[in-house]
Amino acid sequence: MNFTPTELGASVIFAIAVLHTFCTSYFESLAKKIPRHAGLWHLLGEVEIVFGFWAAVLIIYISLIDHLGSAKAYLDSRNFTEPLFVFAIMIVAGSKPILYFSTQLLHLLSRGLQLLLRTRSAPILYFLTLGATPLLGSLITEPAAMTLAAFLLRDLVYRHQCSKPLLFGTLGVLFVNISIGGTLTNFAAPPVLMVASTWDWSSAFMFSNFGLESCIAIFINALAATLLFQRQLIEPNESQKPTRIPVAVIAMHLLFLLGVVVFAHDPIIFMWLLLFFIGYTTAYPKHQSPLILKEALLVGFFLAGLVVLGGLQGWWLQPILEMMSPTAVFYGSLALTAITDNAALTYLGSLVTGTSLEFKLALVGGAVAGGGLTVIANAPNPAGIAILRAHFPNGAVSALYLLLAALPPTLVAIAAYRLL
Repeated sequence: MNFTPTELGASVIFAIAVLHTFCTSYFESLAKKIPRHAGLWHLLGEVEIVFGFWAAVLIIYISLIDHLGSAKAYLDSRNFTEPLFVFAIMIVAGSKPILYFSTQLLHLLSRGLQLLLRTRSAPILYFLTLGATPLLGSLITEPAAMTLAAFLLRDLVYRHQCSKPLLFGTLGVLFVNISIGGTLTNFAAPPVLMVASTWDWSSAFMFSNFGLESCIAIFINALAATLLFQRQLIEPNESQKPTRIPVAVIAMHLLFLLGVVVFAHDPIIFMWLLLFFIGYTTAYPKHQSPLILKEALLVGFFLAGLVVLGGLQGWWLQPILEMMSPTAVFYGSLALTAITDNAALTYLGSLVTGTSLEFKLALVGGAVAGGGLTVIANAPNPAGIAILRAHFPNGAVSALYLLLAALPPTLVAIAAYRLL
């Protein structure tokens, strides 16, 4: 393997950043033990800060071993469309009218299933949130689906006193289902988006090769989680019904959401729409709640840091992919996804020339199947963490517990993709 001092240093820094993601709960505990520097420990304990922080270290490193011009040139070569898009879609999808509309839709579906199955509403709502919302991600994109599902689960599950298995088990299933739920189209999942144009994959192609398998895996995961945790789920308080929001307001928000999704690859347009949306919610505040600007900004910062750090990992990732058989590629990409963003992984795989269709399907299948194993495995994951983190012990999500919780639904996804 040929590499430059910059690439070697970038990989060392990247490895430290990955290790840092597994230590965030430790830094949060330090904040309590050493209150004098609590601000610093809280900062290092924010999982969304990790990659942005170490990306800054990388830029300083490049400036020192080369010069500032090289660091600036490298930053200029990076594409930050995805972090900007996730920032925009989180704010719009997390608005009160969108959440109200989604909640009412799920309640409508649950009533029908409740009458059919004659069971409590909480397990049905839980199943629909983990089963139907991820599939919706194939239309409104995975980051939007993650934002909606996380808010719905926050109100249904996380706001109540939860056991640790319920906390992490729900999160593991959510992350895995969101990762595979965007594979029914060619534009919704970041790892698919990275290769769709290069390999000329249409939405029809994605549905025929991944659609049925993904739907089956999502159904099994959601059903298994519901059966496992149904006794711990608390019934929604029907007496506290949310204030009704006019249809016109909901329609306006849905139009903004649609606009951001349609122009997902044009940052100038969707950022303009976002600014217009913020102006609209400020001008008509009656049916609004505070926008999740801070959470979205932190997630955008996280992903931007991943873009900067991931851009210099090709020197070791690409040769590994080139020497693998299709079967090895599936499991290799699944394992590598746990320590690097799956979109970056599929992008590097698309640069390998002369690959077979079986190789390509294995690369993408492994990348999306492993998208729930860690916070960094799939771009929407930090969005879910940002919304739900406050309900975890010490306000930090243990990377080890998340990995363990995500393994069973990941195995289901593996079985669906390899056996069906």
